[in-house]
Amino acid sequence: MTHAALIARYDGRIPRYTSYPTAPHFSTAVGPQEYAAWLQALPDDATLSLYLHVPFCDRLCLYCGCNTTVVRHEAPRRAYAAMLEREIRMVASLIGRRAAVGHVHWGGGTPTTLPADCLVSIMNTVRELFDLRAGAEVAIEIDPTVLPADRLEALSGMGITRVSLGVQDLEPDVQQAIGRKQSYAMTEDCATKLRGMGITSLNLDLIYGLPFQTVDSVARTARRALGLGADRVAVFGYAHVPWMKRHQSLIDEAALPGPLARFEQSRMIARVLEEAGGYVPIGLDHYAKPDDALAQASATAGLKRNFQGYTTDTAPALIGLGASSIGGLPQGYVQNATGVPAYSAAIGKGVLATARGIAVTEEDKLRRAVIERIMCGDETDLVAIAEAHGMDAGGLLAAAAGLDRFVADGLVVWDGQRVKMTDAGRPFTRSAAALFDAYLKRDDAKPRHAQAV
Repeated sequence: MTHAALIARYDGRIPRYTSYPTAPHFSTAVGPQEYAAWLQALPDDATLSLYLHVPFCDRLCLYCGCNTTVVRHEAPRRAYAAMLEREIRMVASLIGRRAAVGHVHWGGGTPTTLPADCLVSIMNTVRELFDLRAGAEVAIEIDPTVLPADRLEALSGMGITRVSLGVQDLEPDVQQAIGRKQSYAMTEDCATKLRGMGITSLNLDLIYGLPFQTVDSVARTARRALGLGADRVAVFGYAHVPWMKRHQSLIDEAALPGPLARFEQSRMIARVLEEAGGYVPIGLDHYAKPDDALAQASATAGLKRNFQGYTTDTAPALIGLGASSIGGLPQGYVQNATGVPAYSAAIGKGVLATARGIAVTEEDKLRRAVIERIMCGDETDLVAIAEAHGMDAGGLLAAAAGLDRFVADGLVVWDGQRVKMTDAGRPFTRSAAALFDAYLKRDDAKPRHAQAV
């Protein structure tokens, strides 16, 4: 079957499965009281992860799907930083002890839009209230074009160990179309300065499916990106969802590549990274050097998936902090108020800013385990996973009936109990995982998700 035929057969609007159930199914049934109880019930020996969200940027990139706004003045940034510190103290108090933490991730937006002293102060508060373990990863996302000297210095004071550099695309016409001018020289200079500070763990983000991109142009970007020497590269398909992100309506849809062109662009980037860069594919859309911990976890079926994508983080709870942040605990998922005013109002009153969430059932946990293993590219034994959860595999095996066409098209190996994506099937991983999503069938006609391929 041709690539065009495969895309027509399997493409659709499907979740990225960074959680299960996915965010569209969160509701106000879970609020501050439920979240407080969940925090208080965390096991004493649990090593946690923290996610800190900063919903500000210095410019608006038209492709962006994050919860962020452009803020020009320092006062609202300082006010937000103060609220973030208050929330950290509130959450730590509810946990009731100086809990161990193995991972800290700063995301956004652009976290370094906060003043340098605020960044250091927030990180000091984390270290005061939590037991940041030796060797803990402290990661941050930055925009290489907006990194003043004092913010660069702050990264050292914060104890940052990994930086994710947004690159997306290096072609001038593409950058013009998405409102993100960023030269290679500027990006390289940022990477050099970070390494000079001792921050040697670097991630890069690339995007395909943007306006005016071609197979040749993404190959040029990928080849130039190799010169930055990143440990890991994330390659995402642009999610055009203007009904959710109104600023995306400023992108000329006529300039967007079609499904087959998107597919060929993703294949070309993969070829450059694997053949010229020596990276190994990780899950659906990540690549890593063979000696990187992510590659090693993938090779030993130890890869995990959460709201930050593929990770080595095995913590039983991810604590989300900041406006719109999402957390995952053994009992379920929670999300803070999306808007800064609503978030700040709650925290200012000494109340958790939890706006919605979902309590997970035993069936949810079972299906989540299956979906995660498929998304991570592992051989997934449906019967063994069901037995590990003390449940019957009947529902999973019934859902797996949909794998027959994947097998016929050479995308999946399936023996009636174990399923594994083939190399050819890797781009269609989300479509296979969706077979086990009991909630997707309940979705109404309103589009909620990005294209699967």
